Amino acid sequence: MTKKSFLTSVLNILVLCAVIFFVSTFFVYKANLIGYVLVALAFLCLASLKLFNIKISAVKPDIVFGVIDNGILAVMAVVGGELAGVVGAIIGGVVGNAITDGVAGIFEGYWAALAVDDKRTVLGSAVGKMSGCLLGAGVVLVGASFFK
Repeated sequence: MTKKSFLTSVLNILVLCAVIFFVSTFFVYKANLIGYVLVALAFLCLASLKLFNIKISAVKPDIVFGVIDNGILAVMAVVGGELAGVVGAIIGGVVGNAITDGVAGIFEGYWAALAVDDKRTVLGSAVGKMSGCLLGAGVVLVGASFFK
């Protein structure tokens, strides 16, 4: 990887992080919409890969990791928050993250082993995991909004 491509990758991630932060901050108090917003942001992340000619198929293992990782984490944080408020949500998130990193890593490895054309890149892996995490949490929050 050249220094220029690394810097371009870092810049893309930083721009995506800023967009995700500011958009999600705007919608933080709109509980009925935030799940949909996170799903839309996931697709924005994936769309950014087009600028770098990275195919979605190359980042499938990372998307799977993110969906499982943050999907289960979001469930545990929501349950923890409902049971014990903010502290419960934090504990649910921390414990959920520890558990899901291991479980999601198994599935990421499985998908990566199945990939015939495994041309993973720093940018693809980062954006794939980022979009998967947004997608997983977004779907959980959309589902949770129906129970409020």
